[in-house]
Amino acid sequence: GLGSAGHGGADWWAMRLSSIALLFLSVWLLVALLRLPSLSYPTLTEWLRSPLAAVPMLLFVAVGFWHIKKGLREIIDDYAHTESGKVLWGTLLAFFVYGGGALAAFCVLKVGLGATA
Repeated sequence: GLGSAGHGGADWWAMRLSSIALLFLSVWLLVALLRLPSLSYPTLTEWLRSPLAAVPMLLFVAVGFWHIKKGLREIIDDYAHTESGKVLWGTLLAFFVYGGGALAAFCVLKVGLGATA
């Protein structure tokens, strides 16, 4: 009952859970931004310095990049027909996801911890 890939519905279930998490985090972000008095840089900086804003924002970044990685990995597995193509595209995907996620997390932490440019 594990299917041809040998891991059953685990990937399908993980994608659904991350989709639900992203839905809730997106709603949180939209509501939080709409409740701010303005979207100016000082207002957003002050808002992001709160742990109640920074922690969900870090979760949004982490879950978002993980979801992107899982989804694009599925596309690579489906459409890259050679093993070398899968390795090449998988490597590029890993650089993008881990590099982009690290950069986004760094930016949130820099603002959240109050560092100045």
